Amino acid sequence: MAGNVRLLSSTLAAAGEENRAALVGYLPAGFPTVDGGVRAVTAMIEGGCDIVEIGLPHSDPVLDGPVIQTADDIALRGGVKIKDVIRTVGEVHAATGAPVLCMTYWNPVDAYGVERFAADLAAAGGAGCILPDLPVEESGVWRAAAEQRGLATVFVVAPSSRDERLAKITEAGSGFVYAASLMGVTGTRESVGREAQDLVRRTRATTELPVCVGLGVSNAEQAAEVAQFADGVIVGSAFVKRLLDAGDDLEAGLAGVRELAGELAAGVRKRG
Repeated sequence: MAGNVRLLSSTLAAAGEENRAALVGYLPAGFPTVDGGVRAVTAMIEGGCDIVEIGLPHSDPVLDGPVIQTADDIALRGGVKIKDVIRTVGEVHAATGAPVLCMTYWNPVDAYGVERFAADLAAAGGAGCILPDLPVEESGVWRAAAEQRGLATVFVVAPSSRDERLAKITEAGSGFVYAASLMGVTGTRESVGREAQDLVRRTRATTELPVCVGLGVSNAEQAAEVAQFADGVIVGSAFVKRLLDAGDDLEAGLAGVRELAGELAAGVRKRG
């Protein structure tokens, strides 16, 4: 079975045709539980997310700030496994028809088996993988497996990336480019900053792939700011925080993420 890279591309293109940025939401699998996570991600799409990323919880998430680390820890203590991540991708896609990516560090994929991971993700209806710590130079085996199965390979670029490095990364990637808005880890911030806009400009000079900005966006105002110059706005920690703030009240958490998705969806539609 082929994955849904074409659905991902068409979703991003449709947002552009509407003169807006796409809204991309993130939540780690298994948080607050596997079934609760499926419901939460589904609620995010119902609220207004166009695309979602399912995180594969990791014990040493180098890109993730304290909020997502807390969620990862809850998922890992709950016993989440890679099969649960794949199941989350499959159930969310089946319930919503939206493009669903997996965001993961490389070690778990390597340990699971590259061909097996790509095959299972595609069979679940996944649209691709975001691999923040996989160097382009070492990505050939994964990219071949992903391309064969209709999966996107999304690489992360940062403000520190030099222009020649950006070109190398974007040439190897597919689906979209994940532009980290600032140096550091995920989390909510007071402002997203000019570094993000400059990074998008430099990245676009190297590729025709859509450029989506993540790290630091947490409210409608910031989403509107980023939507002025990016093809997509990625939000993770703010969704996780809504669920954490709800504690054991899952229904309140679901209402919270649905509400936030609606606010952010309105924000990405505010282009001057």
